Amino acid sequence: MAVHGIDLGTTNSAIARTGSDGRPQVLAGMSGEPMTPSVVLFASPGEHVVGEGARREARLDPEHVCALVKRRMGDTEWRFVAHGKGWSAPAVSALILRSLVADAGFATGDEPRGVVITVPAYFGDEERRATVLAGTYAGLDVVDVLSEPIAAALAYGFGRLDGTPELRKSGPIGARPADAAPVETVLVYDLGGGTFDVTVIELADRRISVLAVEGDHQLGGADWDERIAVALARRFCAENPGAEDPLDDSAGAQALLLAAERAKHQLSDAERTDVVVAHDGARSTVPLTRVELDEMTAPLLRRTIDLTRACLAEAARRGVTRVDRVLLVGGSSRMPAVADALVADLDLDPRLHDPDLAVARGAAIYGEKKELERMVAADLRTRGRLRDGASLEDAASADLDDACRRVADAYGVALAQVRRAAEIKVDTVVSRGFGVLAVAQAGRLEPSWLVHRNDRLPIRTTRSYGTVRTDQSEIQLTVVEQQGQVESPRPEDAKVLIVGEISGIPPGYEEGSEVRVTFEMGFDGVLHVTAFHVDAGIPLTLTATTGATLSQAEVARERDQLGRTRRRE
Repeated sequence: MAVHGIDLGTTNSAIARTGSDGRPQVLAGMSGEPMTPSVVLFASPGEHVVGEGARREARLDPEHVCALVKRRMGDTEWRFVAHGKGWSAPAVSALILRSLVADAGFATGDEPRGVVITVPAYFGDEERRATVLAGTYAGLDVVDVLSEPIAAALAYGFGRLDGTPELRKSGPIGARPADAAPVETVLVYDLGGGTFDVTVIELADRRISVLAVEGDHQLGGADWDERIAVALARRFCAENPGAEDPLDDSAGAQALLLAAERAKHQLSDAERTDVVVAHDGARSTVPLTRVELDEMTAPLLRRTIDLTRACLAEAARRGVTRVDRVLLVGGSSRMPAVADALVADLDLDPRLHDPDLAVARGAAIYGEKKELERMVAADLRTRGRLRDGASLEDAASADLDDACRRVADAYGVALAQVRRAAEIKVDTVVSRGFGVLAVAQAGRLEPSWLVHRNDRLPIRTTRSYGTVRTDQSEIQLTVVEQQGQVESPRPEDAKVLIVGEISGIPPGYEEGSEVRVTFEMGFDGVLHVTAFHVDAGIPLTLTATTGATLSQAEVARERDQLGRTRRRE
């Protein structure tokens, strides 16, 4: 029954599920470690290695090792080429997902099929579609994609709101108990290996509401590693002027990046460390202090603080001016400079919250919620107590209570778990603005924004436009996504997502004939667009041009390619 939760991370990934008591547990694979490095070695045309083995091989065979692939999700053109074969980001990610699923099978004896996969809150439509495609490639049923900060908040909120089975001992579902937990505003600062997100979330009784999001999915701990590696290379070259710069050699660069990462971890606990750099027959021991690390990476940290400040400002605009708790998530948030900056610059009091595994645990909680919700809804529909398409909120309290009891009895699940699944609601917001290109009054082509960043999900919005000339036989619709932090009127500042057209419009319609455009987006953040020439009665058939969907031929090729490669243990 269990729907597993997967944290598909930039540098490390993890898989979790809820136990018989409803508590989330991370599943360790054959290595015994709870996390798997998100690294793939293409050992031969038909063989690959995932995880720590691939990470170790990065120094010896860097040309065939793929890392940080999450930063490429949704990129149409990118391919990792190994042994003459090109691999898209979803295809590489599918290999990581397959490895996690195999590890889960080793740990439990039963490989999962249904999964919730987490993504950075600032991921756009293309990146989310690419994540779903990766899961499909891996042979999984992707029940949902969930923003990482929401997953972290669920993991935190599980202990805060739902850790005791007695929370809802009696009374109809939907009735608020007298001792219900108060509203708490939480800021989740998530600095992972390759992405950064900051989110303000409101935790109330049985409801988690996202108020504002900010982020940068090209900023993470890997950028700190690069700054350290550059500094180490400079000192090595200064001490060994006759030796080659290790950064000019792919194997030397990989070894240096691994050394930089270790130094970063060590400096989270110590004030100084010594880094051994050996390359081209030369060897140096380079001392590095925490102060030096903080100075060379200060602009990176400043970027996260600026984004955090912007997120707080957006939450304040929505009427929330107090933060009760700051959760530090993501392995890179362990750096002492992070907490120091949040205190000094924003007067916040941060606390580390299971930085490596909170997201996977939260995804497992959400996966259980989705599965139990599905079973309760199916029970109600079978008995005629809930119409098709309606949500559990539309059911009568007594009917919902009865359905929860039947599901708990039928599947041997604690009634408190089923009730929690039915009761807890997750509200979130969209991380980017979305619109269409339209001719403005001045005659310029400009983005017309229908969905705005931090609009609450789900969204369904419709806007009418007019044709630009009489007897117009064809209308092109270009759907764009906001790229910066503000909605720009310049088309070049937006990212084209989808291009489609209404064609075959017969003559006889005046300039300004109505074209109605509808944007719909669910909790998964995936955008659906429809358009309609009202007078002619012609709907728009969109042609997706995103890298996430790829062409049918490309999908078929990659499926075949994935089927021909096997994991080497």
